[in-house]
Amino acid sequence: MTTRAGFVALIGEPNAGKSTLLNRMVGAKVSIVTHKVQTTRTRIRGVAMEGEAQLVFVDTPGLFRPRRRLDRAMVAAAWGGAADADVVVLLIEAHRGLTEGVQAILDALGERTAGRRVALAINKIDRVEAQVLLKLTEVMNAAFPFEKTFMISAEKGYGVDDLRVWLAGAVPEGPWLYPEDQIADLPLRMIAAEMTREKLTLRLHQELPYQLTVETENWEERKDGSVRIDQLIYVARDGHKGIILGHKGETIKSVSKAAREEIAAFLDRPVHLFLQVKVRPNWLEEAERYSEMGLDFRDGN
Repeated sequence: MTTRAGFVALIGEPNAGKSTLLNRMVGAKVSIVTHKVQTTRTRIRGVAMEGEAQLVFVDTPGLFRPRRRLDRAMVAAAWGGAADADVVVLLIEAHRGLTEGVQAILDALGERTAGRRVALAINKIDRVEAQVLLKLTEVMNAAFPFEKTFMISAEKGYGVDDLRVWLAGAVPEGPWLYPEDQIADLPLRMIAAEMTREKLTLRLHQELPYQLTVETENWEERKDGSVRIDQLIYVARDGHKGIILGHKGETIKSVSKAAREEIAAFLDRPVHLFLQVKVRPNWLEEAERYSEMGLDFRDGN
């Protein structure tokens, strides 16, 4: 039996559908998925099996023009994920086409992915007509020599199996990198924190979500099989704390309930979740917070 294994980097603009595609490939929710852009902060690795091949997906933060230290660290992490991978998949949105942001990625792609196999995945194909897709395919392949182009809908699953089969043949021969039943190499503490942050992002429609982070402070396994999880929500200003708590604590209760249910479903056991909001004015400048998110503080310089 010849086994294959390799790292696959999913890159693209924010909101292109990378997290949705990762979750579809892996068959479980391992990456935060919201309608907000820039929600993936860490290079989450999801593991999928296809025949005798093991695909280790690196879900990178979206590539965009960075302004703050956190933005710069996220963009550095995204390109770092591409440089470390065996195969790179550029994901673009069919209905948005060749945007300024996609062009910027294409301009850097050759240098950043030297020696890597690079494929194009045009996502959300159900939103446009066939002739628009064909034209976009021509334009994109004229701009960069992609090895293969795939038409997919990450949300509905169209074309995803074809992409996974191709990736299985594209990664190098070699032993599997993870146990067959492992779907992600993120610690459970971080996955739980990401799930809570997703619920906060969905609930809060202001700029606030990008000014907060969630950390799992305590994880206690109980004798009855349940787990107690204590999490801290860090915000930059006092006013943000009030927004998260909500009138009579309604917002934090709603977020806690939704997060607890999702974490319990993911762990397949009862969860007792306790959330606390703390104001840390300079958390965006603290190296420790970046380490918790799997980012390099120095990349933000």
